[in-house]
Amino acid sequence: MTMRVLLIGGTGLIGRFVDTDLAMQPDTAVTSLTRRQSSGSDHVMDFERLYAAPETTLHAAVSSGADVAISCLGTTLRTAGSQAAMFRVDHDYVLAFAKGAYALGARQFILVSSVGAGGPGFYLRTKGAIERDIKAVGFKRVDIIRPGMLLGPRTEARPLEAIGQRLAAALAPLMVGQLSKYGAIDAKIVAKAIVGLVGQAGDGCRIYDNADICRIARQTAD
Repeated sequence: MTMRVLLIGGTGLIGRFVDTDLAMQPDTAVTSLTRRQSSGSDHVMDFERLYAAPETTLHAAVSSGADVAISCLGTTLRTAGSQAAMFRVDHDYVLAFAKGAYALGARQFILVSSVGAGGPGFYLRTKGAIERDIKAVGFKRVDIIRPGMLLGPRTEARPLEAIGQRLAAALAPLMVGQLSKYGAIDAKIVAKAIVGLVGQAGDGCRIYDNADICRIARQTAD
């Protein structure tokens, strides 16, 4: 039986690898919902329309239903231009997608969040808010991915993040014990773990930090 997967954020750092890896999985059909065409699996969608009417908008695009929904969507304050615009992407669009996917029958939602979600600062408060609201949608299973600093090539230039990536990679050997969750992690590893979680049995909400992500990625690769 074919696993029907819906993906948003498939053009981002993690999402690109998730889209590619899922396309190679047998009996898996992935539909990547994007704001612009970038690959053959993309379905271009107006996210403002999705926000206004999640169920009807998503059903019009993907009438065949869904089993699993994955969000790798996220932006930065610099790219968005304001806190309100960033919240629209990281929270409102993701929640609208979740509601639409749930209406299509998805039992599992996989959310890429961040280490420290719910903590101080606008970014972490936003991540905490979307985690809380996704859990309230009604999915049988929710998997929340909380990686540390992501390593990998971005499609857009982020000079300060590039410096941070190099620093995080250099400090990686020192990030042990409880500090390991804040260390750097390759986006390919995060994507591999997400693919490994797709279609997993069991209900409830599970949260994964760097150590969990690496473990699942290794199991997926075996």
